[in-house]
Amino acid sequence: MNRSGGEAFAKLAQQLNRARLQASGGGRGGSGGSGGQFPGSPKGFLAGGGAIAVLLAGGIAVNYSIFNVDGGHRAIKYSRVQGIKPDIYPEGTHLVLPWLESPIIYDVRAKPRNIASLTGTKDLQMVNITCRVLSRPSVNDLPTIYRELGTDYDERVLPSIVNEVLKSVVAQFNASQLITQREMVSRLVRENLTRRARRFNLILDDVSITHVAFSPEFTHAVEAKQVAQQIAQRAAFLVDQAIQEKQSIIVRAQGEARSAELIGEAVRTNKGFLQLRRLEAAREIAGTLAQSGNKVMLDAKSLLLNGEYIIFASRKMRKANPVGYQVADEDVINSSSFSSKK
Repeated sequence: MNRSGGEAFAKLAQQLNRARLQASGGGRGGSGGSGGQFPGSPKGFLAGGGAIAVLLAGGIAVNYSIFNVDGGHRAIKYSRVQGIKPDIYPEGTHLVLPWLESPIIYDVRAKPRNIASLTGTKDLQMVNITCRVLSRPSVNDLPTIYRELGTDYDERVLPSIVNEVLKSVVAQFNASQLITQREMVSRLVRENLTRRARRFNLILDDVSITHVAFSPEFTHAVEAKQVAQQIAQRAAFLVDQAIQEKQSIIVRAQGEARSAELIGEAVRTNKGFLQLRRLEAAREIAGTLAQSGNKVMLDAKSLLLNGEYIIFASRKMRKANPVGYQVADEDVINSSSFSSKK
């Protein structure tokens, strides 16, 4: 019973109770006025019973003559005379002919449903794929839906069309493409499912692929392939590195050989080249000694320097540190050695 029926029964119970009290009071009053009837006379009981029967029949008739449609629902009527009527009843309370008509109420709100399917890819790999569908019936086609599918329309239609569409779409892609091109796969599944569901007067508000899982063998093979690719890339890097090092050694050797050739040619063409190199070496040694704070004793012969170069070096040190270095050019020449004091 619906809510209106409960209220009707409550009112009916109150009316029956009131009629019973009136019948009891009338019997007692008649007995006192005429002096020949008692409170429990058959006439009083018959009058009260008749009133109760009329009220009970009226309450039952009212209860079966109305029906309620809750929020998010729609209703249609089935008539014993005309069959399914084309009228669609919105939310609220509506009238119905008892016994001749009966209401059929549909929930027209969108309902989610997850459907899993095991299918094969283009490269013959098995994949478990789960599709989430948000569906609802077309309100204007409720009479047709009831006539063809009944009230469990989603159980009859969605599993079959979802599995068929998933198999047809997944078969167009390789296993790797299901991951890299997932957006395209979802779009094709959504378009095909929406078109197929429309033939059954169903509206799909959302279609999405929520889960894709491959077989354990394929997963291990993919992992092994990735590891092998990383090893190959590392080996290629090591080969490139070795080639670069080899080229660097060759270039360095060629440079040294060319340098030796140039030095030899310079020595043959100009005898002063070696003297210039000795002068440069003396300059470097003098600079090092000038920056040092320690006492240093050097032999000119060990440095392959003659007196002129030693004089040049001592003058450079004196110029860099005039207080700490007191070396006489003549003494240096005679002794072939020099000293520096801090």
